[in-house]
Amino acid sequence: MSTVQFRVRYQETDSMGIVHHSVYLIWFEAARTEWMREHHLPYKECEAKGWLLPLVESGCKYLSPAFYDDLVAVETVLEPQSGAEFVFTYTVRNVETGKVLATGFTKHVCVNRNFKIDKQGTKALKEFFGLR
Repeated sequence: MSTVQFRVRYQETDSMGIVHHSVYLIWFEAARTEWMREHHLPYKECEAKGWLLPLVESGCKYLSPAFYDDLVAVETVLEPQSGAEFVFTYTVRNVETGKVLATGFTKHVCVNRNFKIDKQGTKALKEFFGLR
């Protein structure tokens, strides 16, 4: 598991004063990027190897609002999957209260620069992350 923290910025809130729903996917991306870095394979290195990890599905369940200037933490886990999929799950919490604000997931596949499934890249990534 990897955890990153964000202070909610004013620009991330809507006219009701709460974090706009679209921001959570941005937080997921930032948290996933840090997860990769903490596991010694930054996205930049994946791309240099020709392994691209496009998002193919995402979801988010909004449980409680976050507000301007709240400190939030996003916990990220890579869940074991069969086949070509890589699924990251996320839990967003208010750091001060511990309350879970949202949960979500993103599903990715490993493709080459021609956007075809990269079976060798998939195998190498799964082995690297201990998923096989």
